[in-house]
Amino acid sequence: MKAVVYKEPFKVAVEEVPDPQLQHPNDVIVRITSTAICGSDLHMYEGRTAAEPGIVFGHENMGIVEQVGDGVVSINAGDRVVMPFNVACGFCKNCVAGYTGFCLTVNPGFAGGAYGYVAMGPYPGGQAERLRVPFADFNCLKLPSGNEHELDFVLLADIFPTGYHGCELAQVSPGESVAVYGAGPVGLMAAYSALLRGASKVFVVDRIPERLQKAEEIGAIPIDFTERNPVEQINDQTGGEGADKGVDAVGYQAQAGRESREEPAVVLNSLIDTVRATGAHGVPGLYVPADPGAPDENAKRGMLLVSIGRMFERGHRMGTGQCNVKRYNRQLRDLIIEGRATPSFVVSHELPLDQAPMAYEKFDKRVDGYTKVVLHP
Repeated sequence: MKAVVYKEPFKVAVEEVPDPQLQHPNDVIVRITSTAICGSDLHMYEGRTAAEPGIVFGHENMGIVEQVGDGVVSINAGDRVVMPFNVACGFCKNCVAGYTGFCLTVNPGFAGGAYGYVAMGPYPGGQAERLRVPFADFNCLKLPSGNEHELDFVLLADIFPTGYHGCELAQVSPGESVAVYGAGPVGLMAAYSALLRGASKVFVVDRIPERLQKAEEIGAIPIDFTERNPVEQINDQTGGEGADKGVDAVGYQAQAGRESREEPAVVLNSLIDTVRATGAHGVPGLYVPADPGAPDENAKRGMLLVSIGRMFERGHRMGTGQCNVKRYNRQLRDLIIEGRATPSFVVSHELPLDQAPMAYEKFDKRVDGYTKVVLHP
């Protein structure tokens, strides 16, 4: 089958790889109909992780079940399904508690697993024609048959639940004001989720015009951090009080200033000053234990200079960690089905799988409006 394979920093290729096989009675094989490129994939693409050549990318996947293991009881051949990017067992201590992003079974020695992602276990990605899904009864979310809402449903694998997770971590409530740093796909989903949860004002901080325009189109207030300090801009629009809640949808590759210099802690420190006293932060943005491409020696070891004293002084709470997709995907699916949510507004391009190398290059360079790319094998 064809698949997107990592070759070296800034280079992927579409190559023939072995077809996946059923390895356990709980497995299914899914024929992929849509698979998305994620900002997290860019960390590997840029050579900023320990990803080795040959890894098949892709953790945002949906398709049609083709083969079913003998132990699978609720999924049948022909079912249309979407898979959380988290590979989870459903029965370990963390899964039972709802923390499926930190499964203790699927990746020995590491809390959590994912398709096609370095350090997240032996699970090839779904930017391919087919995908093996383990613990399929737990990991497959059934969808209505046909092809309606294809672009909405594929976002249930990661970015829609992850954006919602940022709001859940910050405990966003109706009537509150929310500052979202980052207008990439996850940031836009966080802003959209805040509005779904009844936020009165949602500020979205970024520097890329088309992303800020998208934020404005969904009813958020765009804040261009190259024009003036975003903390000042948000304070001006909240009577000097600051936002009630904040979401970091950027992570460790944060940039600052007109020069777009990389400052890994700039968003965390900006949020501490942006959010009012006794407010809360949600941090779904990715931070890593090691980043060889970071601008200073501490950041290369995953250690950042964060104003913890200022945070203590203001009585802030912070929630972090990757999204437990299973906690949200069923309800978000039903919002889509009932016409209450249309997250596909964030999709900028649909392309055949063969064009993945070009799509990675353009998405990485933030050119030609490449915001969210969905590949169709």
